[in-house]
Amino acid sequence: MTFYKSLSLSIFLLTTLLFTTSTHAATIDIRNNCPYTVWAGAVPGGGRRLDRGQTWTINPPAGTKQARVWPRTGCNFNGAGQGRCQTGDCGGVLECRGYGQAPNTLAEYALNQFQNLDFIDISLVDGFNVPMEFSSNSGGCTRVIKCTADINGQCPNELRAPGSSSSSSSIDGVLWLPSSTWVPPQSPDKTSQCPSLQANHSQQPWPVE
Repeated sequence: MTFYKSLSLSIFLLTTLLFTTSTHAATIDIRNNCPYTVWAGAVPGGGRRLDRGQTWTINPPAGTKQARVWPRTGCNFNGAGQGRCQTGDCGGVLECRGYGQAPNTLAEYALNQFQNLDFIDISLVDGFNVPMEFSSNSGGCTRVIKCTADINGQCPNELRAPGSSSSSSSIDGVLWLPSSTWVPPQSPDKTSQCPSLQANHSQQPWPVE
């Protein structure tokens, strides 16, 4: 018997990811729901320009792990697929062969792993540039995970980078505190090493739904 799994990667407001898999492969539909153009990057998969309402389908093989899909913004490519993106750039090419450069929102997945299960998540470990939604319709799992809060609007100027939907994107304060040494929250006696604004912001939870 063949079991089909469907993951829907929806980069929300930006894109929707719909995930479908089988015992041999997966199908991921990446849809741009934003009112502006994004350039999706995927490892494995490559990359594709997505205007509003367009969908790109990729088919990663069974056993794929450490896989990512992410939005790129502010891109300009020539006919040979060479250029640059303001956020999420992957080495100056349209067809990504490596991960994107921070800041960018990440949809991550691994197929047929522990007990033959698939794992999906949305991560802000590399910062945030576009809202995203990730859902699955396989194996009776229909839960939707999403990060659709206005993180760019809440991001301090010190942690912003150009190129997102609100003219800036948020670099994760924990990873990218400029001109300071990040100290884990467990060490309150040493937080004076960090500028107070950045230290406080990095410890606040992102509003992920």
